[in-house]
Amino acid sequence: MKNVAIFGAGRIGSIHATNVAALPGVKLVAVSDPMPAAADALASKLGAQVRTVEAILSDSSIDVVLIGSPTSTHSDLILRAAAAGKQIFCEKPVDLSVPRAEECQRAVEAAGVACMIGFQRRFDPTFNAAKERLDRGEIGVAEMLVITSRDPGAPPVDYIKSSGGIFRDMLIHDFDVFRWIMGDEAASLHATGSVLTDPAVGQAGDLDSTIVNIRTRSGKLCQINTSRRAAYGYDQRFEVLGSQGLLACGNHKPTEVVAWGPNGISQDKPEAFFLQRYRDAYRLELEHFFARLQDGGPFRTTIADGVAAQKLSDAAARSAETGAIVTF
Repeated sequence: MKNVAIFGAGRIGSIHATNVAALPGVKLVAVSDPMPAAADALASKLGAQVRTVEAILSDSSIDVVLIGSPTSTHSDLILRAAAAGKQIFCEKPVDLSVPRAEECQRAVEAAGVACMIGFQRRFDPTFNAAKERLDRGEIGVAEMLVITSRDPGAPPVDYIKSSGGIFRDMLIHDFDVFRWIMGDEAASLHATGSVLTDPAVGQAGDLDSTIVNIRTRSGKLCQINTSRRAAYGYDQRFEVLGSQGLLACGNHKPTEVVAWGPNGISQDKPEAFFLQRYRDAYRLELEHFFARLQDGGPFRTTIADGVAAQKLSDAAARSAETGAIVTF
């Protein structure tokens, strides 16, 4: 039985805590959050105790910590958990600073503890099926990847101001998908962006619409297009062009019913947002994490993946600011 504590009782922390509580061989014993009401509500719902960070890290009976707290707390909690010998699951990003993220990677490796980063898109059943078929050689050699990633609306301005910007907050997932699907590293990157959906985003110092072009070390190409506004729902698609064909991953919809009538053909819009679109992925990534803790197998996402995606995010931010191509 693995005893688990979670840091963060907000939206993402609640998702992870609820999924952990449903797993066999795992017991959620503690919840920590600086907001007492949120911590109390989540702990009461799942039969856990509310504890401080210090109490959790000093408790030798707690084997695993899940970090679902705000981004600004991730690196400190990783460092402290690694020093305490805890196994770690942490939401992206490791940190908004690449040097700080690299420091966390070194600390985790020195402590000899597990640290899986929550890039849940690798566990989405549709995306993962495409990756497996690609690896089987169904479309030959992958040559080009096009990723479309559009939110239904921008987050609150207060969040944007502390998010690190669209490349570090939103596109970090797409950079991880790029590395995972193409199985290659970036040789050069060019990014550009605009404020097209809401002037308040620009006033907060960020962009809301971006295009990123990447060339890999072996010459493969990737384009990522993102927007903070899609009036029709949460738009999450990609397609891989290979030497012998194409694999395309479309959106998920609440139902697959298509209505045909005299005035046209209609179907559901895509899922409303990431909580619905990736509900299965969030569950599957934690199943994978605890299964690998049990059998000692490799994790699908590691802290090294977190650092690599952060480097691409930083490069994209620099490129968009300067207009220059960034080389690696």
